[in-house]
Amino acid sequence: MARTRLSFGWAWIALSLAVAIHVTDEALTDFLSVYNPTVREIRGRLPWLPLPTFTFRVWLTGLILGIVALLILSPLAFRRTRWLTVPAYLFAILMMANGLQHLLGSVYLHRLMPGVYSSPLLLAGSTYLMLSAWNERRLPSRHAEQSIER
Repeated sequence: MARTRLSFGWAWIALSLAVAIHVTDEALTDFLSVYNPTVREIRGRLPWLPLPTFTFRVWLTGLILGIVALLILSPLAFRRTRWLTVPAYLFAILMMANGLQHLLGSVYLHRLMPGVYSSPLLLAGSTYLMLSAWNERRLPSRHAEQSIER
């Protein structure tokens, strides 16, 4: 059971670091030069859809702060904080969709999209976190284990 306890924490860190690598990949391959014009075009067709455009500094700062926040939560994953499994599923699903979007967009457009190189890391990290969160939900809670030990 000790191995499973650590698995959720390591899975959380693995996906958080995969996101950090992915953001670096996007920054180095000029993601915003594709993203911002796409958003403007979508807004032209669907003006009610609130999609933001970003400057590089705002985009990068927001993502760095988000990654730091994810890493700050990692001790909770190592402590098997049960409520964290719900955000873990959401995090994993969003990052899986992100990774798939880069890969499928590259296939559809017949060119490598910014962020495509690190997309497999997002898919692997997302799968690892989803499986770890699922296993975590199946285990008895930490509090139940402590009361059984007494």
